[in-house]
Amino acid sequence: MEIGSFAFHSSEGLSYNNGGEFSWFEDMENGFNGNGKKRGRKDSEESLVNEELEKNGSRDVLSSILLLDDGAKQEQHQWLTDPNPERASFEANYKNEVQEMNDYFDQIQSHHAEMNELDDSRNKRACKSSSPAASTATAAVVSAGNSDNEGPSHSGGGSGHHKRLWVKDRSKDWWDKFNHPDFSDEEFKRAFRMSKATFNMICEELEPAVMKKNTMLRDAIPVRQRVAVCIWRLATGEPLRMVSNRFGLGISTCHKLVLEVCNAIRTVLMPKFVQWPDDNKMKKIKDEYESATGIPNIGGAIYTTHLPIIAPKANAAAYFNKKHTERSQKNSYSITLQGIVDKNGVFSDVCIGWPGSMSDEQILEKSAFYQSATEGHVKDTWVVGSKAYPLMDWILVPYSHQNVTWAQHALNEKIGEIEKVGKEAFGRLKGRWSCLQKRSEVKLQELLVVLGACCVLHNICEIRNEEMEGGLNFEVFDDEVIPENNLRSTSAVQARDHIAHNLLHHGLAGTAFL
Repeated sequence: MEIGSFAFHSSEGLSYNNGGEFSWFEDMENGFNGNGKKRGRKDSEESLVNEELEKNGSRDVLSSILLLDDGAKQEQHQWLTDPNPERASFEANYKNEVQEMNDYFDQIQSHHAEMNELDDSRNKRACKSSSPAASTATAAVVSAGNSDNEGPSHSGGGSGHHKRLWVKDRSKDWWDKFNHPDFSDEEFKRAFRMSKATFNMICEELEPAVMKKNTMLRDAIPVRQRVAVCIWRLATGEPLRMVSNRFGLGISTCHKLVLEVCNAIRTVLMPKFVQWPDDNKMKKIKDEYESATGIPNIGGAIYTTHLPIIAPKANAAAYFNKKHTERSQKNSYSITLQGIVDKNGVFSDVCIGWPGSMSDEQILEKSAFYQSATEGHVKDTWVVGSKAYPLMDWILVPYSHQNVTWAQHALNEKIGEIEKVGKEAFGRLKGRWSCLQKRSEVKLQELLVVLGACCVLHNICEIRNEEMEGGLNFEVFDDEVIPENNLRSTSAVQARDHIAHNLLHHGLAGTAFL
């Protein structure tokens, strides 16, 4: 049944006459309702004649209305007593309509009752939140968050700790165990590739650069945990999802921490731990090499390795590594890392990030070390490299032609021993920081920062005599090189021949070539 609209009359629809009396409609209503009150007022200033006339007129109107009412009652009685089928049908329809209207109004009343209950419940919650007890609880949440952000918070009880809805609870049991003062130093070193003492030293050095301030919403992540996330990621190469589970942090947070700490290591620690030796330190390095090989003025060993990457979208051909592709029988893309190391395998110079399609000689020419050496800043010092490098006044390489003499063969063996120092240093670098062994999903610009941080951490571990476990050793492969135009200096050719002659005639060449 379709319910039509109903017109309701407001109080403004009941007009007053000039005499101040109510309208005849109200007068009639009062009469039908049987009210004994008289709502009209008599004006004392009106004459008795007018009053009598008014009374007579009112009686006439009332009599007319009563007659009409009596007639309506008679018609109604006749309608009720007359057995008419139309009357029965009308009465049935009328009752149905009345019942439907009653049901409709019952539904409206029920709906309004539900809305009132909902409003009451909302008002009660609002009152509770604005009460002094709720204010105290809110203050307790803030104070609890500022005092401890590391462990999960719990609500209820008399503990005073309340759950903060803006922080997702994650388990930090793994990190709490490793960070405990009583945790075994041996197990800590096995996990983070360094002892607790070295880790603490790194945290102290990086604290001014990586420390964050607490906010009203949450406490900042502690410095030790920030550094631990970065070192663990570099040491294990685990996916960020697993790093997140270990340290109880979000995946994006872990990724951000790794980049921030790596950038701090490059900014703060690289100038201290990766630098070209001064005169006193260079003299010490030369003495160590000479005592081991008999070749004077050796300042370091140069080596270049490739680090696998995912094929970049731009300039992919520049990063295509043809030699690695031929060896592995699948397309390989890489960037390069060139480094110069001392007798102990510590980097004194690094050149990071040139595409993998470049040769070792091309990378050398792009490096800052090459520019510094050509300007005369590297004097009376040899840097030993493989036959992939050219022979220059400050680069010493082995003889590459066939049918070498005994003296030349002896020099090649000694140079091979020095090359091995550099090669083993890069093996420890990749073995200690496993993230360098597989293709990295980090962007190229960010990867350069990560590689720099790995070199710095490698130096710290080497300087502090952090020994590696045997299972972490990584073998570095040399690419087959056909040298072309590797003689750049006539004076260097003569100097190399002189070194080979001295090794043979002073009994320093050994007998491996005999």
